[in-house]
Amino acid sequence: MKKEYVWAVEDIYENSAAWEADFIKAKNGLDFSEFKGKLGDADVFLACMKKQEETGRILDKLAVYAMMKHDGNTKNSEYDALLSRVTSLSVAFGAETAFVTPEMIGLPESVITAFIENPALSDYDYSLKCLLKEKKHVLTESEEKLLTESSEAMSSFKEIFTKTDNADLPLGGFTHGGKRYKLTHGTYSVFMQSKDRTLREKAFKKYYAAYVSLINVISATYYGNVKKDVFYAKARKYDSCLDSALSGEDVPVCVYENLIKSVNGALPVLHEYIAEKKKALGLDEMRMYDMYLPVVPDKDLKLGYDEAYELVIKGLSVLGEEYTALLKKAKKERWLDVYERDGKKSGAYSVAVYDTHPYVLLNYQKTTHDVFTIAHEMGHSIHSYFSNKSRPYAKADYKIFVAEVASTVNEVLLLKYLLKSADDAALKKYLLSYLMEMIRTTLFRQTQFSEFEEYAHGAVECGEPLTKDGMCAKYLELNKKYYGDTVVLDEEIKYEWARIPHFYRAFYVYKYATGIISALAIADRITREGAPAVKDYFEFLSSGNSDGPVELLKIAGVDLTTEKPYAAAFGEFKDALGQFRRL
Repeated sequence: MKKEYVWAVEDIYENSAAWEADFIKAKNGLDFSEFKGKLGDADVFLACMKKQEETGRILDKLAVYAMMKHDGNTKNSEYDALLSRVTSLSVAFGAETAFVTPEMIGLPESVITAFIENPALSDYDYSLKCLLKEKKHVLTESEEKLLTESSEAMSSFKEIFTKTDNADLPLGGFTHGGKRYKLTHGTYSVFMQSKDRTLREKAFKKYYAAYVSLINVISATYYGNVKKDVFYAKARKYDSCLDSALSGEDVPVCVYENLIKSVNGALPVLHEYIAEKKKALGLDEMRMYDMYLPVVPDKDLKLGYDEAYELVIKGLSVLGEEYTALLKKAKKERWLDVYERDGKKSGAYSVAVYDTHPYVLLNYQKTTHDVFTIAHEMGHSIHSYFSNKSRPYAKADYKIFVAEVASTVNEVLLLKYLLKSADDAALKKYLLSYLMEMIRTTLFRQTQFSEFEEYAHGAVECGEPLTKDGMCAKYLELNKKYYGDTVVLDEEIKYEWARIPHFYRAFYVYKYATGIISALAIADRITREGAPAVKDYFEFLSSGNSDGPVELLKIAGVDLTTEKPYAAAFGEFKDALGQFRRL
């Protein structure tokens, strides 16, 4: 693998000796006893926060470095050990500082209010406001310490799934037309877009057969993960896991309710689209392995990585010179790990490091989807870059709720650029289809996932067990609701829940849906208004964690507490479907 296509981990630590030196430094910085019982004094509180930040920043670097080395080769036990060591150290850090929140909560409200109004403590004003709001959910010091110390063992469910999915899943390969095909997470997405229907069917059945072979392990692992979520929610006196997830992100419940209600109301439009796609593909019956087939043949953007990256830069040029310069800088300085290789973690992500630059993991294939993945992940990274550059450490790490907005804005802007520059009807039809697929997979599909999560957590909260049969039946029911009568549901699709890694981060996926709703609104405004909208958007990107995420989105012109952005998103979907039909 050429060096230019592998991320520059050395920008964090030059070598393992440098990592070890910081590990020791962080380990020696775990004693916070001097601050206990004294946080009601503003100066002591400030000193405690500064020490937390100093150690926390080192732990961030240690953890990201270890994660990147591990994800580059999940089969290397040395990197497992690095990740395990820093995870244990992070747990110890959390345990040593567990007294802070309960002690602060125990202070008179007038003292905390005075802290919020103290200019010297301005880095912590929003977190202190959140602390007051969450007061009833914070436990005693000993209870907080116990929960923190339990987190390492409780997080093992996600690790078990990751190992199962990336190292133990018996994907193997299959033979078709006298040729042997290797099946991986990366090649599966390529096969699903093949014009050869028999090839798609074989890949589909082989892929899900691997999950069926391990379904007992995966079912038990996910059940354990949900029970963990329920335990923490009950321990902290939340009404439910959903309440815990939304409250922790300072997101009003009405946002989630607006999403579910709006999507369910728009399902007839999705059914129309599926029927139109079946017609365009000329199929007698629509199967789940036909779902990702492009409706216009030979229009897929089969670009090499370098060419694809240049296209992304052009497509995002509407955001101005500063933004495109950052895209070029990222490629030149090797922020990205580009290609799939044996043992490398599947999928794609961006990870931020406050004291260096962000990083992006890809498993690039020559598909339109992977071109958009570049734009998507770089959206995450540049969001982090702006936040880290503009905000102090205490306010830099924006909440997960807004994490998918910048990434999806990039995708929508790239798509609008391609549609505008398309010079023939077939290409426009392909791009319109891609837009509708983006909305289907990011808005409808992720909301379907959200409903499955709500079912799983609700069942356990009511004392009902999660069985493989029960989960498969529920998932099949949701699939029927979302895809309608046009699609013949293959038996294998009921196991799809078993391969979704985001389910191990409870109530994360709905944010993809609210993210694309926000992104469609922001991209539309940027396209119509230009510079003023870009200015507001950059202010949003630079806002970090300085206020509630729903409030921060209002800076960019999006109010998710109203029905307006949801209706606008489905309006864009209907409009694209109308244009598609006319073409």
